[in-house]
Amino acid sequence: MGKHLDGGYWMRLDPAASGGQGSAALRPRWLWRALIELTNRSDMAAKIYTTKDAPIAPLKKKTLAVIGFGSQGHAHALNLKDSGLKVIIGLYPKSKSREVAKKLGFEVMDTAAAVKAADVIFVATPDTVIPAVYEKDIAPNLAKGKTLLFSHGFAVHFKTITPPKNVDVILVAPKGPGHTVRSQFVAGKGVPGLIAIHQDVSGKAKQTALAWAGGIGCARAGVFETNFREETVTDLFGEQCVLCGGASALVKAGFETLVEAGYQPEMAYFECLHELKLIVDLMNEQGIAGMRFSISETAEYGDVTVGPKIIDGSVKKRMQKQLKEIENGKFAKEWTAEYAGGNKNFNAIRKAEASHQIEKVGEKLRSTMSWIKQSKIKKGASQASYTSSSK
Repeated sequence: MGKHLDGGYWMRLDPAASGGQGSAALRPRWLWRALIELTNRSDMAAKIYTTKDAPIAPLKKKTLAVIGFGSQGHAHALNLKDSGLKVIIGLYPKSKSREVAKKLGFEVMDTAAAVKAADVIFVATPDTVIPAVYEKDIAPNLAKGKTLLFSHGFAVHFKTITPPKNVDVILVAPKGPGHTVRSQFVAGKGVPGLIAIHQDVSGKAKQTALAWAGGIGCARAGVFETNFREETVTDLFGEQCVLCGGASALVKAGFETLVEAGYQPEMAYFECLHELKLIVDLMNEQGIAGMRFSISETAEYGDVTVGPKIIDGSVKKRMQKQLKEIENGKFAKEWTAEYAGGNKNFNAIRKAEASHQIEKVGEKLRSTMSWIKQSKIKKGASQASYTSSSK
């Protein structure tokens, strides 16, 4: 392991090149594996920034505004506040999150006032909401020297907004949902994070991004640099094709196959959904090879011989097609048009998915699992109120 001049750590592709210094113990092994995958491109050595590279001092005398108080917004705000920084919350007047934020000890202001009062503005509203909020409340109150911060590059990369040339524009993206960002911080840990710089007017944009990453706990696990395009495209692709869309579709198809063949829905649930977490945990901790080491030989043989028959070359071709549609902006246009049209198709799909048999079976079975925290999501509840018990 070596050190870049700017203080970031890197790992050579050749494990022997580490020189047996023992430094790899500073990072979780699964994170090293992920970073090694990134370094497979010969022109890139992944830099890992740690807490010593990400002091919060640059933010100490500044006012930080979090616009929106959902999953990421509430987690960032609480973590930054607990790090000793001044944080205000910007929300529209009738937001359900206003009372939640006040109860958690924050000064809550209307969005425009918060932007005007802040030095760093974190835009934590949904991608589809950002353009309207930006035009109405953010843009008119930006001034030279302020910093716009995002946790996802969608709005900037797909140009649904156009930031002025006299402000810094940065990204700090934890690689985990907001409630995990918060719970890991409270436990003295952190989730890995990304930083990216779109505009550096001040010459200190990277310093600000690293300080924010340090303040929310990401530097405890490791932070590395990307760019807005790469973060946006890979994030959307992962969500759609693997983590959310791919995984949920695979789980449902497996469940339906067993039930339609006459097997008990409860058995199908256990085999196709419940045990998925156990396998994913092993993959997260040890990689795919490590997971295979931990399962039976029968399971491993079925994995390597049957898996490629199910997820075959045709699936990869469809993934490649979807990647192109993300890259060329087709998905972004489709999604923004759906939102602008009132989400009629989206809401219909949501309703149908929520009534799927696997949801009813799962709710019944989870009620018997004392080790699983039962958290009923109330209709119309804010994400902050759902996750704030982890504060």
